[in-house]
Amino acid sequence: MSLKRLFDLLASLVGIVLFVPVFLICALLIKITTQGPVFYRGDRIGLNGRKFMILKFRTMVHNAEAIGGTSTSENDERITRVGKFLRERKLDELPQLFNILFGEMSFVGPRPQVEWAVKLYNNNERRLLSVRPGITDYASIAFRNEGEILKGSKDPDKDYLEKIAPEKIRLGLKYVDEHNLWVDIKIIFATLRAVIMG
Repeated sequence: MSLKRLFDLLASLVGIVLFVPVFLICALLIKITTQGPVFYRGDRIGLNGRKFMILKFRTMVHNAEAIGGTSTSENDERITRVGKFLRERKLDELPQLFNILFGEMSFVGPRPQVEWAVKLYNNNERRLLSVRPGITDYASIAFRNEGEILKGSKDPDKDYLEKIAPEKIRLGLKYVDEHNLWVDIKIIFATLRAVIMG
């Protein structure tokens, strides 16, 4: 087992135990204010192109993907009131601790993409699939307010591909080329600082 995987395993276990009260509060808020499941499960492409189900707290109306696209603007009408609160504080990402525990994700790595986006990768960009996807990376910090960029967009998926994806991919490949445990630790602290400072 690599040092990175050992860190992910131990830290995810500790995180799940510590955040049990937060999990319960988030689940209760979602359940009493909206109809539908507490969790969102969506297909994503992970390490070596393997498909897995990403886990998040549901922040949108039930069956949101059947109503609109996969990219989400800040003013997307599918986002629930509680969902907006969870998204602003990144609490919707907490269930991904289980994805990390099961070895599908890492704390740090390029964000996992939907299948249609991965199919657009060229040979160089497919190197993003050579590492486990993560909760955060350089791009997650740079585009932590992605919804604001897409605000008012009539076609969020198209605007995502044109305005956000190229730089996200560049930063993802930068991580692939440079990653080690020390880089991961620096990215984790930079992410915490960005979340706390908004």
